[in-house]
Amino acid sequence: MKLWQKDKIALQEVEQFTVGNDSNLDLLLAPFDVLGSLAHVKMLATVGLLTKEELLLLEQALKNIYQEIEQGGFKLSEGMEDIHSQVEWMLTQRLGDVGKKIHSARSRNDQVLVDLKLYMRSEIEKLVLNTKALFDLLQSQSELYKDDLLPGYTHLQLAMPSSFGLWLGAYAESLVDDLVSLQSAWEIVNKNPLGSAAGYGSSFPINRTLTTSLLGFEALHHNVVYAQMSRGKTERVVASAMANIAASLSKLSMDACLFMNQNFGFISFPDELTTGSSIMPHKKNPDVFELIRSHCNRIQALPNEIRMMTTNLPSGYHRDLQLLKEHLFPAFSNLNACIEMTGLMLSNVKIKKDLLKDPQFQYLFSVEEVNRLVLSGMPFRDAYKKIGKDIESNQFTYTASLKHTHEGSMGNLHTKEIASMMNQVLARFDFAQVHSAIQALLA
Repeated sequence: MKLWQKDKIALQEVEQFTVGNDSNLDLLLAPFDVLGSLAHVKMLATVGLLTKEELLLLEQALKNIYQEIEQGGFKLSEGMEDIHSQVEWMLTQRLGDVGKKIHSARSRNDQVLVDLKLYMRSEIEKLVLNTKALFDLLQSQSELYKDDLLPGYTHLQLAMPSSFGLWLGAYAESLVDDLVSLQSAWEIVNKNPLGSAAGYGSSFPINRTLTTSLLGFEALHHNVVYAQMSRGKTERVVASAMANIAASLSKLSMDACLFMNQNFGFISFPDELTTGSSIMPHKKNPDVFELIRSHCNRIQALPNEIRMMTTNLPSGYHRDLQLLKEHLFPAFSNLNACIEMTGLMLSNVKIKKDLLKDPQFQYLFSVEEVNRLVLSGMPFRDAYKKIGKDIESNQFTYTASLKHTHEGSMGNLHTKEIASMMNQVLARFDFAQVHSAIQALLA
């Protein structure tokens, strides 16, 4: 069934090509389509397009459909084009002509926009909660290993002493910035496009402010043309924020792959978290981190994929936008899986103690020795030259005793301050307001 069908049937090949995999992806939008319809019918009743009796019938039927979706087993009937058609067909089957009234004052264009906004809002919340859990783990591991030294590198050459605590804490703070960008995406997502219809509004006296409140949106997409233009742009902004999280995980995974390498040998994991070789019995491969790296690199390409699919579209709706779901929807589950697997691995990491006692790392302490001379009164450039000559003449001596006290250094990780930054970012996600609105809508 097609909402737009008149008296002619599309060629089967055309229908298959235009629908593609969209009906399967639409199942993910099912609960949100019902929520959007619940808000819409409440609004229609306030402007006289539904009677009180019709409203009660539609609300109860929609809530029943929502429960069916939540219980599982809900699917699109054969021949049904999309979730919007399915819900309207079910209402019509159960309520007769009353069910046909649900589409007054809206288009599939603003209907799918609402569904997408609600879906992305829900997925962002899952990402935030998972990212916060990984952040907490990184912070606790950072404190646990703050006194265990680790070689620091620049250009992949030995540079200066670091610590496992400093390394893990760096990725914790990276996630703070990643959630700042995700919070910006949340603000763009959390706007109501309902009532923009096909992209040019409606002659009905609808109340878009009311549906904004009912659906827990923070704001309204005021201009109806821009509401439609936001499709594609919103997905790209969300994908960019996801790419930032993915970049942090990918870099951490690359570090882990290097540090597990026998030539480094800085960290290890239990056998059950690594894989072996079909012919080399000694192998313990970092397959989990390698796959996290690859998944996350693919997610980093997602914003550009969306940009290339939408870059030359004029204003108004275009069928090109349908394909964005095929790229964006799987990325949410993939990124969440990567976050969770990173947490599993780091929860079981084993670090090598006393790494820097090995003489191969002696030159990591060259800057420390320069600084000691400076503290004794020698000008920095003279101290630098002296230590350089000592190294060249094999006269270099050092002590592994370190005293780093400034903010954010090995001896002063600023774990609490970083946690405070994270809490400030989290406070800007108004999840409670959204939950309250949706609960009221379903009551």
